[in-house]
Amino acid sequence: MTEKNNVFIMDHPLIQHKIALLRDKNTGSKEFRELISEVAMLMCYEATRDLPLKEIEVETPLEIAKANILYGRKLAFIPILRAGIGMIDGAVKLVPAAKIGHIGLYRDPGTLKPVEYFCKLPGDIEEREVIVLDPMLATGGSATDAINMIKKRRPKSIKFMCIISAPEGIKFLSESHPDVKIYCGVEDKKLNDHGYILPGLGDAGDRIFGTK
Repeated sequence: MTEKNNVFIMDHPLIQHKIALLRDKNTGSKEFRELISEVAMLMCYEATRDLPLKEIEVETPLEIAKANILYGRKLAFIPILRAGIGMIDGAVKLVPAAKIGHIGLYRDPGTLKPVEYFCKLPGDIEEREVIVLDPMLATGGSATDAINMIKKRRPKSIKFMCIISAPEGIKFLSESHPDVKIYCGVEDKKLNDHGYILPGLGDAGDRIFGTK
């Protein structure tokens, strides 16, 4: 994993292999959903690397052993609808005690700006560290607006996790929220005139739900 200015780009071979399969236009919806979930789980493993531990004693069948458990951190996963839903299963498999919220945003095709239509967050979010999930970080508008909404509830910290990112989106989100760590599976070349990431993988929501 490489890091620069709070932006972390994953270089794990399994993540890169699965992203290659996600990009393939011949990958069907069932396999695409499975891959999105698997990549999310692998990325979540990296994004939670800084969780603190507490030493305890455990009685094994042979003797008392010193061991480490997670200490003092509660997590919440907040997918940006609708494509972020595809990342939830993988993340929750890794951290089953995490709570889940949802933020609904869609991109206006004319202005390319996000429009909010839903927001439901855990009631105790101020006690939690939040990881926002969205497969794509394109213009950065949706991610920035979602984080603005979450910050109003004052969580302990916020991270953003995406699979495919564009330089424009990374720049916009980093400048809008310099305190938020950004975890990307890969950084692509650029956006096209319609705000799609190149080479990207197409519309993640459509490919997850088979709507095109």
